[in-house]
Amino acid sequence: MGKLCSSKRQQNALTSAIKEYGALRRTVYAARYLADKAYRRRIARQLNKGENLRALRRALAYTGEGALRRRHHEQQTEHMWCLTLATNAIVCWSTEYHGLGVAALRRTGRDVDDEVLAHIWPTHHENVHFYGTHSVDIDGELAQLDTDGYRPLRLAEATSGTPLTTAGEPARTRMSVEPPPLDV
Repeated sequence: MGKLCSSKRQQNALTSAIKEYGALRRTVYAARYLADKAYRRRIARQLNKGENLRALRRALAYTGEGALRRRHHEQQTEHMWCLTLATNAIVCWSTEYHGLGVAALRRTGRDVDDEVLAHIWPTHHENVHFYGTHSVDIDGELAQLDTDGYRPLRLAEATSGTPLTTAGEPARTRMSVEPPPLDV
């Protein structure tokens, strides 16, 4: 559309109006972005989600040293589809276990704010092991599953096991729930 409108011969009232409309839309967006702090935060959060997803994809790609080692285009496409499948599997797995972790925390009486949950993304991949050869004892893994078919959650010490004291409350240990590690 831009190339069609940029030719000197074809400039007429319609192309001028389209250009002006585009400039007007950009101006309205810029004004809204500058005026609305909540809108800027929402845009930044979306950008962070995209960057986090790209970081996960880079981590998956760089386990193979970041190179496509296939000769033919069809094989390279297949390799990229496999990376996409692995990315989607990690996101689905993390989403499911984050939900289980939040449910477990709420069952123990912890108040988990939905506003905080809006900032948690399933593309965090610190618990994913990308490198090496992974051998899985299928029978052993199946024996660990609970009645719903999930691996057990691990309790992680948020403060390295150091008891905290607050005004008027006895010392207690802060706990968080982590999903079990995922071998890719």
